[in-house]
Amino acid sequence: MSSSPKTSTMRARLTWALAMATLSTASLAQSTAYPGVGRPATPKEVAAWDIDVRPDFKGLPKGSGSVAKGQDVWEAKCASCHGVFGEANEVFSPLVGGTTADDVKTGRVAKLMDPTFPGRTTLMKVSTVSTLWDYINRAMPWTAPKSLTTEEVYGVTAYLLNMGGIVPDNFVLSDKTIAEAQARMPNRNGMTTDHAMWPGKGIGHNKPDVQAKACMSDCAPEAKVGSFLPAFARNNHGNLAEQNRLVGPQRGADTTQPEGAAPAKAAPAAAPKAADAGSAAALALINKHTCVACHGVESKLVGPGFREVSKKLAGKADAVDYLSAKIKAGGVGVWGQIPMPAQTLPDADARAIAQWIADGAKK
Repeated sequence: MSSSPKTSTMRARLTWALAMATLSTASLAQSTAYPGVGRPATPKEVAAWDIDVRPDFKGLPKGSGSVAKGQDVWEAKCASCHGVFGEANEVFSPLVGGTTADDVKTGRVAKLMDPTFPGRTTLMKVSTVSTLWDYINRAMPWTAPKSLTTEEVYGVTAYLLNMGGIVPDNFVLSDKTIAEAQARMPNRNGMTTDHAMWPGKGIGHNKPDVQAKACMSDCAPEAKVGSFLPAFARNNHGNLAEQNRLVGPQRGADTTQPEGAAPAKAAPAAAPKAADAGSAAALALINKHTCVACHGVESKLVGPGFREVSKKLAGKADAVDYLSAKIKAGGVGVWGQIPMPAQTLPDADARAIAQWIADGAKK
């Protein structure tokens, strides 16, 4: 006797439901350490995080990028923070400088031993190309980490090495040529394991070079304080007690009070003023598009504060049009020599942010 179409459909649905229940039970059974909490990561999820590149280049993806390609990416996405020539700006430390052709030959940067040299750049200190490649790949650009393609990472790394005089202008960095670049790193021989602080046989000495014995001879004389912070400058940078995290043991001194005085009791916090709908929407947009990575609302970071811009454009009839165009196109020279890269946000978002700035950048 044949079953009806309706009965067949019901049986098919029951079979599917039983199969899904079996798979679900099997999945939960895999998490035995914490029943009902989480699940094992899939191979695809693990691969998405397993992107580190070791000094022996294990983990380096196939690909390539020329110095010329890297220069284009650098000027569009890196120069605003790190300078056109890697000299950086007033926020970030220089990447390039302090290395010589002799350092490339010896693998040791001479100026690292010169106490009169004003500062240490990244290319003076880093010993492996893989460190540069890995960090650029996972953390740059600051406003959009992991957004660079493999070819762009190769190109930017090649351009950075070229600015440091490590590789020539026509060099193409790839998984095949990275060992060649490594052999020219100025500080490639500067890393040591002689401190014996890394565990494991075959890594440096097995016996630490610190014996923890007090010699108590030829001791340096007691230091004399040559200067101190005057009382009038104690609170120059705001109350330090209000600039620390609210968790953990570390607390800043209450610099609104004289040194040694008991900290003042905090006044009850005033109820925050409700922001209007336009300001709330604009604040959400500047966070969404990471504008706050370079601009503060009230103060300068890498670029000017939004209220500084608002004051400068006060009374300008076409302020909204001007600002929205500037946000989209970027530029340099109005607020200094740190370039602002072009932004890819929608026109409507750019105009909403511009309107908010023109209205005073209110919170």
